[in-house]
Amino acid sequence: MIDRQSSVFVAGHKGLVGSAILRRLDSAGFSDVRVVERKDLDLRDQSAVNAWFETERPKYVFLVAGTVGGIMANSTRPADFIYDNLMIHGTVVHASHRVGVEKLIYLGSSCIYPREADQPIIEDSLLSGPLEPTNESYALAKIAGIKLCEGFRRQYGDDFISAMPTNLYGPGDNFDEMNGHVLPSLMRRFHEAKDEQQETVEVWGSGKAKREFLHVDDLADACLFLMDNYSDLEHINVGTGIDHSIKELAENIRDLIYPEAELVFDTSKPDGMPRKVLNVSKLTELGWKAKIPLLEGLSSTYDWFRTATVSYTHLRAHETRHDLVCRLLLEK
Repeated sequence: MIDRQSSVFVAGHKGLVGSAILRRLDSAGFSDVRVVERKDLDLRDQSAVNAWFETERPKYVFLVAGTVGGIMANSTRPADFIYDNLMIHGTVVHASHRVGVEKLIYLGSSCIYPREADQPIIEDSLLSGPLEPTNESYALAKIAGIKLCEGFRRQYGDDFISAMPTNLYGPGDNFDEMNGHVLPSLMRRFHEAKDEQQETVEVWGSGKAKREFLHVDDLADACLFLMDNYSDLEHINVGTGIDHSIKELAENIRDLIYPEAELVFDTSKPDGMPRKVLNVSKLTELGWKAKIPLLEGLSSTYDWFRTATVSYTHLRAHETRHDLVCRLLLEK
C-alpha cells in the first residue's frame, strides 16, 4: 500500500475523475493531498510545472487532467484535443521523473483501441488497427501518454503505471449537449424536455452502438487499488465488462426522468465505434470489481444533477454552459 501520510498530487482535481479521486483519498485517510488551480498553474507549460514540482515534491501522482468531450467536441476541436493532452501528459510525467516521484498513475481512455478491435477488448489490442476517426486526436494523445510512462519505466525504472477506463459518468460530469459525453448529454436533454413538456427527445445516432459505463466513484476506487497493488509496464483496463446499446441507455434515462417522452433517433449523427466494451479479466484477477450497478448510478447522478441545477433556470437566461453550474456548486 502506498503511504497514506505522504504527499499526493492530484492533477486535474476539479474534473469528473479528479473530484472522485479526492473523495476516495479522503475516505482512505490520506492526510497530505496537494492540488493546484488552473489559473495558478498551466499544466501545458513545462517550465511552470517543473517549478511547481520542485517546490511541492509530491511522493505520489494521480495524473487525471486533460481536455475531454464527446463525439461532437472531438470532431470539431481536434487540435485542442491532441495539443492540450500531449502537453499536459508530457509535462507532468517529465516533472515527476525529475523530482523522483515514487509512483504515478496515468489515466488513458478506452478510445485508444482500434475501431474494429475484437470485443471485449484486451490490452494487447492497442495499436493493432486503425482508430475510430471521430476521436482520433484524443486517442493519439492518450496513446502517447501510455508510451511515455512505458518509456520512463524502461529507461529509468520509474514506477509509472497506466490505467484505461471505459466510458465514465457520475457527479461532476459535463452535461453540456454539444461537448458532453452521451450519458450526461441525454440526462440533460430529458431533464429539459420534462421541464418544457416536450413530446419527443432526440437521440444522436441510430441507437445501435453499444457502450460500457463505469461510475466515476468506482474508477477512483480502482485507481487507489492499482496504486496499492499494481506495478507493471503494460497498461490495464478498468471497467465493468458489461455493455449496453445507446437505445437501452436512452430508455433507462427516459424511464428515470421523463417516462412520457418518445425517443427519436437522428441517424444523420455519427454512432462512433459500433461496440466498445473492455475485457477486465486482468484487473478482476488482481482482486478488484466494479460495485455500482448502472441503474443505481444513473439515479444518484441525476440526483446530483438536480442539486447542481437548483438555480439553473435563472442561470440559463445568462449562461447555458454546464461548466458554470458545476463551478458554482463545487466552489460552495
